[in-house]
Order: sequence, then structure tokens, then C-alpha cells
Amino acid sequence: MLSSLSPSIAPLLEESGGEWGVYLEDLHTGEQLSFNQNERFYAASVIKVPIMAAVFAEVSAGKFALETIIRLRQEDQVGGAGILQHMTPGSEWTVQDLVTLMIIQSDNTATNMLIDLVGKESIRSIMQATEMTNSHFYNKLMIVPAQVEGYNEVTAADLGNHLRYLAKGKVISYDSCARMMAILKQQQHRDRIPLHFPYPSGDLIGSLPSWELANKTGSVTNITHDIGILYVGSSAVTICVLNKGLPQKAAVQTIASIGKLVFDLYSK
Repeated sequence: MLSSLSPSIAPLLEESGGEWGVYLEDLHTGEQLSFNQNERFYAASVIKVPIMAAVFAEVSAGKFALETIIRLRQEDQVGGAGILQHMTPGSEWTVQDLVTLMIIQSDNTATNMLIDLVGKESIRSIMQATEMTNSHFYNKLMIVPAQVEGYNEVTAADLGNHLRYLAKGKVISYDSCARMMAILKQQQHRDRIPLHFPYPSGDLIGSLPSWELANKTGSVTNITHDIGILYVGSSAVTICVLNKGLPQKAAVQTIASIGKLVFDLYSK
């Protein structure tokens, strides 16, 4: 089924320019379609998905709870996305709050507070546990060390592996995975994969939406990503699209076109 999209996606990537990494997987049948899936890209904010998993792993290990309070310090506050950079130092936030802000608003301050909480090794460990074997994590966000050990890098296939583990409840615990998927479904940045999707229908209170997307975007200059799992009908499809070398506006259109091709295929 996914293979039928290859004649549409291949020329789309060629015509768009830049460099692309694409990984699609039908989570029920296991069928995959990919392009440059093992090429490394600067991770930007998609690294926040395995950071979330590392937090849940530490919660499961009893190191702290989702209700644990963390105090915002002025030295934690960094620019880019998110509200915490504008909040009062000394204000208190639960770990659950920080994870939610990190994912649905891509809050960089929340992300760095969580990195401090769990430590870099726990993030690397969860990446290894979910077969992110060609990806690397080194640094906090929006902070460039004087001596750079390395850069946060990911591949489309590795992100697809990580999302498969979450969707199938195969890392930490089924409950932890269900909680993480619920957070991803609250995503507020919907300008890429689902840009051309129809508005989710559901005429009756309590009725299920016609589709759901659990996703996370990432952007820096000439780097534009979106990764997620599309739930439509009885299907669940991983969509990981990474780009470098294009202005964001151009890259977004290509990512949205790929998203719509997958949506149309599975919504028939």
C-alpha cells in the first residue's frame, strides 16, 4: 500500500531541492517506504521526543514523580519557542507541566530544565533502547558550549523506530507510552504534516475524531522537520520527514504534500 506512494514522493523530493530524509511505516502491516532514511540531520526540536521518554523512564524508576515540583531559575531561561522564557524566576512547575510545554509548545526552557533533571546519559540510554542507533544527543537547546563535543543529530529511520516503540507500548511500560502518545496528540504546531488535512469531524459530543496526529516539529535556519503517527480509520502510519537546505516556507509545503498523500491513501 505505501509503496504506491513512491512514484509521487520521489519526484516531489527531487523538485523541492535541499536534502531529505523520509521514513513511512504502516504500524499494522509493518510495510515501510523510505528515502535517505539513514542520513543524519541536525535534530532541532524533534530531539524532545526521546527526552520525554527519558523523563518517563526516570519516573518509572522512582527517581521522581510527574507531580514533582521544579523551580524556574533565571539561568534556565533561553530564547526560541515557549512561554517559560517569559515567566517569573522562582515560579514552580511540575514535571508533567514541563513535559507538556516541551512537546506541545516546543518550549526550550522547559526542555533544558528536564535535561538537567534526568541527565544526558539517561537520554542516550533511552535512544539506544529504542534503536536510535545512528542518532546522537550532546547538548541543551539554544545553548552553544565553547567547546562543542558534538551535535544533536537524528535520522528519519531512527525517529521511526522510536515512534514505533511508543505506539506499541514497547519501552518503559504500556501506561507510560500511552501517556506520551496522549501528550503528542495535544501538539499545537500543526503547520506541516497535517496542513492540508480536513478539519477533524465529530458531530456529536464524545464522538471520536475522523483522524488524530501525534506529532513533533523541529526548526532552525534552513532545517525543517515534522515527525508523527497518523491515526485514521483503523490504520496507524508513522510519518517522519526531515529537511535541510531549504527555507522553512518551501520545506513546509513539501512536508505537507507528503502528509496529504499518506492521509488520502489511508482515508479511502
